Amino acid sequence: MATEIKMPQLGESVVEGTITKWLKQEGDTISEDELLVEVSTDKVDSEVPSSASGTLQKILVPEGDTVKVGTPIAVVGEGAAEEGGAEQAAQEEATEPGADQAAGDGSAAPAPVDQQPAAEAEQQSAASEQGDGQGPQAQPETSPPAEAGDGASAEATGDRAEEAAADKQETGGGAAPQPSPDGDGSKRGIISPLVRRLADEHAVNLEEVRGSGTGGRIRKQDVLSFVEARKQPAPPAEAPAGEVAPAPAEPSRPAPAERPVVVGDRGAGRDELVPWTNIRRRTAEHMVASHFETARAWNAVEADWTNVVRLRTAAKESFKQREGFNLTYMPFLAKVLCETLLEMPEVNSTYDEEQQGNVLKHYVNLGIAVALEGGGLIVPVVKAADEKNLTGLARGINDVATRARTKKLSPDDLTGGTFTITNPGPFGSVISVPIIPRGQAGILGFEAIDKRVVVTDDDSIAIRSRGFLSMSWDHRAIDGAEAARFLARLKERIQTTDFTSELQHYI
Repeated sequence: MATEIKMPQLGESVVEGTITKWLKQEGDTISEDELLVEVSTDKVDSEVPSSASGTLQKILVPEGDTVKVGTPIAVVGEGAAEEGGAEQAAQEEATEPGADQAAGDGSAAPAPVDQQPAAEAEQQSAASEQGDGQGPQAQPETSPPAEAGDGASAEATGDRAEEAAADKQETGGGAAPQPSPDGDGSKRGIISPLVRRLADEHAVNLEEVRGSGTGGRIRKQDVLSFVEARKQPAPPAEAPAGEVAPAPAEPSRPAPAERPVVVGDRGAGRDELVPWTNIRRRTAEHMVASHFETARAWNAVEADWTNVVRLRTAAKESFKQREGFNLTYMPFLAKVLCETLLEMPEVNSTYDEEQQGNVLKHYVNLGIAVALEGGGLIVPVVKAADEKNLTGLARGINDVATRARTKKLSPDDLTGGTFTITNPGPFGSVISVPIIPRGQAGILGFEAIDKRVVVTDDDSIAIRSRGFLSMSWDHRAIDGAEAARFLARLKERIQTTDFTSELQHYI
């Protein structure tokens, strides 16, 4: 029993998906819940498991095609991969009694439209219903369907299948074709649609072609061989005795085209085209749209992280042993950021042109920008971040970052963000100007924390751990004074908050 694998619903707002990579091929054995295919949506790339066990009999949607949710993309069942429906139907038709009988005038009459094989009719019906080219994988080298009533309609369907079926029947299931005995031309007038079309394309008079099929029937190979033989030059005529035939003049060869010389073209032959991945294309689209939709402004402050660095150093080993992942500086920043956003919700807002106002968010869904291995950037969201303690934020950030890098995110993990942190600091960045995500009023850049020699408040020289916080903000929703006050308050919280009570059991 065969089971159709359909394009899954990968999120509430997702209506279609793009097949980016098949993890199994036709004929492979697959178990239920084993990863089958990578699917990309406008929000995230996901690895989709099979909903059935058995053999992958047919891949219906090739890589790169986009189909709607619920569209069959593969067939999994028992046994080997199934043959194509059109070919099977054509073979059955070719073996029916009278299939090779010629018409009264010695030529094969094309089958009427209503007598096409059932499998072909079903495929044509499905193709007409799809309309947008998002259906099952297209059959190669198939002529476009003719209009109803056109005498060529029967010729335009199943040419390759019909020829293969006829060849198999004539040659005894794949044996090498043998020329017909001289004088046996009982089936020479039976011309398949494929042979007729090849003859028309190459201007071949079929009366001049010798058929190698049963009863002198002309096959595809006969026409192609005739065309190749016609391209060969005729053998030179023999010269009379005593005369020496002149040597044929060597045909002139066109001079090879020279490559245009471009002044300063130093990179010729060393350029490499790297096709866009789906996530690269989507990132580009969203970033350009954000650039044109927002009035971006920017400012930064330098914060002293010395107290946080000391506490993290004391707790990180025990934290990793108990939690299974590293304690980074991100949860500390996320904690004070959520508190500051609730205190100043004008920064945690959306500029709403339709409602002619700013929508203030009195909760925080925190976006965390994650750099993916192999390139690309994605921003999963830690929902209800303002309700979590320091350890809860550490777990939430690690969870979405891990699932982003292993392609385990759902599209819903990427929606609903109210404010975002991007973290170029681990890569050595000391200052940056990030792009604001669409639908948000700001994004915070978390830069590298380094030891620096500074002058303290009591005018002494000290070595402190310091790092910049840079914020891009939408000037349509936020004024410069608000942005400056927000960063100043955030800096104050970083430098004065005592997190010891939240990490006491790890110290």
